[in-house]
Amino acid sequence: MAFMEKPPAGKVLLDDTAPLSAGIEASQSLHSHTEYIIRVQRGISIENSWQIVRRYSDFDLLNSSLQISGLSLPLPPKKLIGNMDREFIAERQKGLQNYLNVITTNHILSNCELVKKFLDPSNYSANYTEIALQQVSMFFRSEPKWEVVEPLRDIGWRIRKRYFLMKTKNQPKERLVLSWADLGPDKYLSDKDFQWIIRLLPSCLHPYIYRVTFATASESSALVIRTFNEKGTLKDLIYKAKPKDPFLKKYCNPKKIQGLELQQIKTFGRQILEALKFLHEKGFPYGHLHSSNVMLEGEMCQLLDLENSLLGLPSFYRSYFSQFRKINTLESVDVHCFGHLLYEMTYGRPPDSVPVDAFPPAPSEAVVAVLEALLSQEACKNGMPTVSRLLQMPLFSDVFLTSSEKPQFKIPTKLKEALKIAKESTEKRLIEEQKLIHQHRRLTRAKSHHGSEEERRKRKILARKKSKHSAFESSEDQTAKSSNSNNSGSGASSPLTSPSSPTPPSTAEHAPF
Repeated sequence: MAFMEKPPAGKVLLDDTAPLSAGIEASQSLHSHTEYIIRVQRGISIENSWQIVRRYSDFDLLNSSLQISGLSLPLPPKKLIGNMDREFIAERQKGLQNYLNVITTNHILSNCELVKKFLDPSNYSANYTEIALQQVSMFFRSEPKWEVVEPLRDIGWRIRKRYFLMKTKNQPKERLVLSWADLGPDKYLSDKDFQWIIRLLPSCLHPYIYRVTFATASESSALVIRTFNEKGTLKDLIYKAKPKDPFLKKYCNPKKIQGLELQQIKTFGRQILEALKFLHEKGFPYGHLHSSNVMLEGEMCQLLDLENSLLGLPSFYRSYFSQFRKINTLESVDVHCFGHLLYEMTYGRPPDSVPVDAFPPAPSEAVVAVLEALLSQEACKNGMPTVSRLLQMPLFSDVFLTSSEKPQFKIPTKLKEALKIAKESTEKRLIEEQKLIHQHRRLTRAKSHHGSEEERRKRKILARKKSKHSAFESSEDQTAKSSNSNNSGSGASSPLTSPSSPTPPSTAEHAPF
C-alpha cells in the first residue's frame, strides 16, 4: 500500500542528532538596530558551516518559545536607551554568545525544532505536522475505519516524527496513538524489504515489547498505530509528567528529582534487558533505547518504536556514543544506552556528562557496579559487556519474572539477511564518524598543546639556543679560514679578518597553527 509519494531524487537525509555549534563572528549596526553575523557548524567539519544573520529580537522570540522548558536561560536583558553604543553592543554580543553556548550544549534543547530552525532555517523550514497530516489523510482514504481525534503536538523529541490521537469507528471510546516518521540517514533496506518488515511488526509478541496494532510503509516513510497508554512512559514515571504534554515541558526542568525504588530498578532493568536479548537473538537491530521509548503497562516495562532502526533514524544518544570507538555495534549501543537509562532510574535525572567520573550514592552497591560497567571512563574506552553478562550481575540475576507469555517474532530468512546487511551498513557509518571525531580530537589537542603558553616559551628558548649555536659555528669557521690563509701566504703579512658578528637571537614566537 503506497500512501505517500517517493521522495525526490537527491533528497538530503540529514542526521538531526549531529550537534550544531554557533559562534558570533561580527556585529553591524543598521539604522536603529544591530545585526549579529553567526557562523553555524554541523558536526566537526568547518566545511559543513554557514552564516546566518540574527537581531536581538530574533533571540528574544526564540527565548520566549523556549520558556515552555521551565529553564532559566541567560538571554541578555532588553535595553531601549543607549543600545547602539559600541561598548554596549560588544557586551551584548558576549551575552548572546553565552546564550548560544547554553542552548547548543543542552542535549534536549539542542535537538528541538525551535533551536534547529533558528540556526539552520534552510534545512528546517518545513511544517512537519502539516506534512504528516497530509500523508495520514491519504492513508485514511483506503482505511476509512480510523479517525484522527487530535494531533499530539511536540510530545516527542524527533523533528521528523509526528503523533496523533486516534480512534476506530466501531470502538469510538478506545484511544490509539498513530506515529508517522520520515526516513533517516541510516535507511539501507530496499524499499521492498523495508515495507515487508514494517508490515511484520504487529506479529512481534513479547511480554516486554509494546504491541503494534497496525503498521504500513511507503518508499519514503512509515505509519504505526499502537494503543494509547494513559500512564505514559518510564520517563513520565520518573519525571512525574503528563504523557500528552510537550517534550520540553515534561523533561527539561523537573520540579522534583527523585529516582525509583531499588526493587523497581531491578525489575524494570531485568525486563528491558530481556527484551533486548530477544531482539539481539532475532538479529533485529534496535539501537533506540531511552526512557521515553519504554512504555509502562502495569508493573511491566515494554520497549517502543522498533520501526526506528528500519526507518534509519539516528539514536537519541548518538552524540554520546559516537565519541567512543569501542561502542561500534548496535548491540553495544543498546547496552551503553541502557547505562543512561539505569542512571536515570537511579538518580531521577540523566548524567551531566559521559564518561561519569564518580557516581553519587545509590540504593545499592550493585547498581553502581552496573553503572561503572557501562558509563565509566574505563568502560567507554574498553567496550561494553553483553546483555547476557549484565543479566548475570547481582542487580538482575535474582529478579523473578512472572510473565508466562511466549515470545514470538517470525522473520523470514531472506529478510533476516537483509536486516543483517542494513545493520552492518549502519555500524559502518557510525565507525567512520567515530574515526573522524577521534582524528579531530587528536588534532585539536595537538593544536592546543602547541599553542599553550608553556610550549611557546619552550620554542622561544629553543630558537635562541639554535641561533647561538649557529653563531658559534660560524665564528669557528671564520677563524679557521683566517688561520689557513696566514699559513699558506707568501710571507707577506695579510690583515686579520674579524669573525662575522653573530646573528642576534630571534625573539619572534612561533604563531600557533
